[in-house]
Formats: sequence, C-alpha cells, structure tokens
Amino acid sequence: MTPSQRRFAAAISHLTYTNPFLPERIEAEREALGPDFSQESSPAWSRTSTLERPNVLRLETKIESLAADLLPLFAGKRNEKSASSKDRHLYADLILYLLYYRTWKLFDPHFRTAPAELPAHIGAAYKQFLADYHHFFPMSELMPPETPEHLFSCFFQIRRAFYFIFQEIIGSSKPIVALRAAVWQSIFTCDLAAYRTTFFDKLHDIPTLITGPSGTGKELVARAIALSRYIPFVPQKQAFLDDARGLFFPLNLSALAPTLIESELFGHRKGAFTGALEDRPGYLELCPARGSVFLDEIGELDPVIQVKLLRVLQSRTYQRIGDSAARTFPGKLIAATNRDLPTEMRHLKFRPDLYYRLCADLIATPSLAEQLAESHDPEAELTSMVHFIAAKVVGGGIGDEESPAAESLTQTTMTFIREHLEGYEWPGNFRELEQCVRNILIRKHYQPAKTQETERDSLEGTLVECGLSAQELLRRYARVVYKRNGSYLKTARHLKVDRRTVKSYVS
Repeated sequence: MTPSQRRFAAAISHLTYTNPFLPERIEAEREALGPDFSQESSPAWSRTSTLERPNVLRLETKIESLAADLLPLFAGKRNEKSASSKDRHLYADLILYLLYYRTWKLFDPHFRTAPAELPAHIGAAYKQFLADYHHFFPMSELMPPETPEHLFSCFFQIRRAFYFIFQEIIGSSKPIVALRAAVWQSIFTCDLAAYRTTFFDKLHDIPTLITGPSGTGKELVARAIALSRYIPFVPQKQAFLDDARGLFFPLNLSALAPTLIESELFGHRKGAFTGALEDRPGYLELCPARGSVFLDEIGELDPVIQVKLLRVLQSRTYQRIGDSAARTFPGKLIAATNRDLPTEMRHLKFRPDLYYRLCADLIATPSLAEQLAESHDPEAELTSMVHFIAAKVVGGGIGDEESPAAESLTQTTMTFIREHLEGYEWPGNFRELEQCVRNILIRKHYQPAKTQETERDSLEGTLVECGLSAQELLRRYARVVYKRNGSYLKTARHLKVDRRTVKSYVS
C-alpha cells in the first residue's frame, strides 16, 4: 500500500469497530474522509438524520475504489506474501466494511416493510455475499479466521440491531444518544472485534437490567436487545436457525398475582395446585437458546420467587411447580424496573444477591424532562417525538411519516403544547406524550392529570425555595387573598385572623 492508502485503510479499520451511535463514529468518519468530510447537524446517528448520510455515501465510494485498486496487489501469491501482516489486516477490515454495506442493501428493503421478518430471499442474498467474499479474498491467507457463514450471521445481526435501535429509540439529546450507544454495547460489548471472534455465543449468560421511570421505553430497549441476538446461518439449509420474530418473551410481573407469576415463569405439573388441570411449560422452558425472557417490573417480585430466580441466574436450572425434575434455561434474561432497587434492598424488599446477579449489564432510560433539558433545541426535539407518534397514529407506520395527516397532527399538537403546556415536565414521559397526541387528535385538547400529592409536593417545593421570611410570606399571602375577596372582613374570615391584622398586612 502507498502511505495515503494505508492511512485511509487504517481509518476504515477503526471505523469498522466503532459504536455507530456514539459521537466518536462521526469523528471516525471525519478522520477517514479528511477534507471531503461534510459537517452534519446531528452529533450522532439518529432518526433526526437520514440513513443515506452524505459522509457514508462518500466512504462507500472511496472504499469501493480502493478495494478495486488493492485487489490486484493482494491477488497474486507472490504479492500477497510480500505484504506485511499489518497491511493484510487493514485490507481484510476494509473488505469486511465493504461486504457489510453490500449485504446491508440486500437486507434493507425487508426491514423497511416488515421489521422483524427474515428476508424471504435469504438464499440469494447469501449467494451474492459469498460471491463478493471470494472475489475480494481470493487467497486463503487473506481470509478472516471466521467462516463466511459466520460473518454473514454477524452482518445480519448488526443490521437487525441497527434497525431496532435506530427506528425505535428516537431523539437526538445527549441522554438518548447515550441510551442508543448503551443498547448497542449490551448486544455487542464495547469491543465488536472480540465479539465477532469470541463472545457472539456467550452473552446469554449475562442478564441485562433496565432501570428508569415509567413510560420511558424500557420494553423497547429490551425488545431491541432480544431481537438483535446472534442467529447462526446454515448454508446447507440456506436459512438461519431461528426466526427473530419468535425470540422475545415479555412478562409483566406487576399485572400478575405471585402464584400466577411462578406458574407463568417456571411452569407447573398437572395437579400442582387448584386449577392446574394439565402440565404447562413456563416462559423459561418455552424460550429457545437464542431467545430472551423479559421480566418487566422485577421490583414487584415476591421474595420467595426472587430466591428461585436467583437460582436460575446462578445455575441456569429450575423446576416446574409440583415437579422435582431439574430443567435448564438456555436463553437470556432481561429485567426492568421503575423502582430504586438499592433503596428496596435497604428496606429488605429486594434481595441484594439477586440485584448483584442482575446488574452486570445495567441500562438506564432517561425521563422525557431530562431529554428535553439536555437537548440543544428542546422544541425541535419535542417536535420530532410528536411527529414520530403522529405518523404511527394517523399514518399507519414509519413508512408514512411524511403523510399530510401526520404533519397536520404534529403542527396542531405542537401549537397546543406551546399555548397550554409551556414548561410542562411530562411526568408520564413518552407514554404521556403519546396520549397527549391522541387527545389532540380526538378533542384538540389535553388535560394533564394533577393529583393532590403532586400539587402538595409542588407547593412544598415552592415554599422551601422561595427564600421569604415567615412574616413576608404571611404578608404576601394576605394580599393575594384580599385581592381575590375585595374586603378586609372576608379576608379575615378566610385567614381566620383579626380584621386589623389583615389590614396591617395589606396596607
């Protein structure tokens, strides 16, 4: 390689293993493109940007050109052996990047029309991938250590992960950028190269715990992780071993009684309790090796069941209710809660040993108020979210986001928010914003819930922070009541003080 070719290939090698949802991805593109890099408005890859980003298209063009130039240099045995191991490594990473984006385009139409479906023409896609693979790796010494089918499986996993993270976790604020990057790391770890060679079939042993307020998308995060796990491709069958659609098993623990939770999770034998009329497998048994069981609101779990779940995490074994036979859980466990589990542990409501088994992979979903507070343009951020919701409500899905109906609903909703909800903190988070959009659609009005507890807490906070002395506070309160009543006598009766006291405060 020439020095300039080597510099570009090294930049692409770095880019290949960079988390696509971190700002450092943009910096890696800048390093690779140099003066050809164009500044973009978004600090990281998000739905506020397009998949067809100019810098990515420029990179593809330059990589295609360099690959065509380098192939003859590496194709001959004499030339290949004369190349340094570093150059061979850089060439392999360059081609892997190229093959990934070519394969991406084979998968892409199916993600646009049916998000969780495997491509119907997967055999043809693999055939094309294999032809490209052998074209650019004509010598065995150039080939990566992994088999082509394993690389194909990794490419499809990366494509699925990018799709679910990019399409479902919306926003461009710093907390959301960090959330998307954290989900990516949960799937691939922080070292994609090591994941590809070593960890791709081992992460099911590490549970994931998702924490955050209600309505912040914890199940979306869990679903993205579950549907983005590694699925081997079998060339002889021209198919993947599993269909991604059947790999997510969600169970909301707060909606079930403890006895039902135990049965749903572990299963039961016929006659184990009243109403157990037949053997029934639980979620742990139904979940395949590449599947994931999602336990929502794990903070609600009964202490007795916490012990049984701890055993699953420690030994991967469990028994059905009323059965002594040990069974093995082969899948991944994902849990979520809106509770403060460290506080729950201090109050002896949640087992510390279970928590420390769960927290190896910890993800926190930010509140909507936090997202808006840390956005460089809060109104644009909120508008983007409203537009996303409106497209789903009236447009029938992501593909209809640019429909006039979605645009009209977005504008109507944002006008209402500016006029009536300026500074509102959205305690119900994204879920509340969804209901606001639906209310606007039906009634052109939305009334936030104001509980007595919330109002009292607000008043207490205001009193603590106002900095007034007791005397000044009484004087101002008396003036407010007097202004409303219009007489010293009525004000005195309202405040239950003497009329002369009121007059001294007001005058």
